[in-house]
Amino acid sequence: MSVFDDFETILDYAHFWNWAPDWNVAKEIYSHIPEAYSVLTPFAYSYLEELIRSTTSEYGIPFLDRNGEKYHFKVGMGLIKLAKKENTDKPEYIALLDKMKKYFMYEYEHPADENGRNKVVHGHLHPRFWGKEEFEQLIHDIAELSPFAGF
Repeated sequence: MSVFDDFETILDYAHFWNWAPDWNVAKEIYSHIPEAYSVLTPFAYSYLEELIRSTTSEYGIPFLDRNGEKYHFKVGMGLIKLAKKENTDKPEYIALLDKMKKYFMYEYEHPADENGRNKVVHGHLHPRFWGKEEFEQLIHDIAELSPFAGF
């Protein structure tokens, strides 16, 4: 399966208004400028978290609670744990969530980020060090997870 088939699978399940237009742009950019994977990788990571969140009770919760206080969403490994807990009736999905852990697991002995987002490299690694193969694997993994989207 090609990365462009994976883009199409993602588009089939992406939220029509919130995510599909951006995925169309990402696909167009990547088809014309394959070196743009470093620019597209953070977008794909953000979508991966939102895709997983869409299968949990946190999806659709406003950013602020009724008292105007910031709601603290689960992220990284905490989000995967919540999704597994709330989707026990979907063993295939649970197996894919376990596969997604590689994007959130720590690589360092003493992680500074207790949320398990170290591997996601949010601001920890310059994009020029991300690889095309890793980007295409991320897109493939998102495509595999997409049929379970709760958008």
